[in-house]
Amino acid sequence: MAQVYAFMAPGLEEVECLAAVDVMIRAGIEVNLVSITDSLEVTGAHHITVKADCRLEDVDWDEAQALFLPGGMPGTTNLASCEELCAHLKEAYDQGKHLAAICAAPSVLGKLGLLEGKKAVCFPGFEGELTGASIQECGMITDGQITTARGLGYALDLGLELVRILKNRETSKRIKAAIQYDQF
Repeated sequence: MAQVYAFMAPGLEEVECLAAVDVMIRAGIEVNLVSITDSLEVTGAHHITVKADCRLEDVDWDEAQALFLPGGMPGTTNLASCEELCAHLKEAYDQGKHLAAICAAPSVLGKLGLLEGKKAVCFPGFEGELTGASIQECGMITDGQITTARGLGYALDLGLELVRILKNRETSKRIKAAIQYDQF
């Protein structure tokens, strides 16, 4: 099964999700796009429909090394209201698995108490929902087993960081060069 599961809810920020996923796939990381609804087709905030690989009920939670939450509105609200996903996020955190969230989605982790004592970033305006976090001014940060990113402009950075974490620094550098990305 997948090493990384990227959870898609109606109203997600499509490019945040797909840019980070693309980078991980280029590095040889197996990623599954997961719909949190009964349909494999998920329509994002910008009316782009993406077909998921599986639904929430199909996730092999034991095989997952990392869980990724893309942002967007109302996608983030929809992720936060999915009780099954939230329960699995807490369980994954307790098991030492890596969690990543971008844009408004770090608020999901904050509401679950998973950012307590962690450095984190989010889309401006959601800082108050990162309960217990030390809000940083950078675009993307990893603190322990949690990586957060500010928004769409940092989706490639997030993807490269997850490659570094799940593979190694050399692979992350190789992918960065291959995609002609001179930031991060």
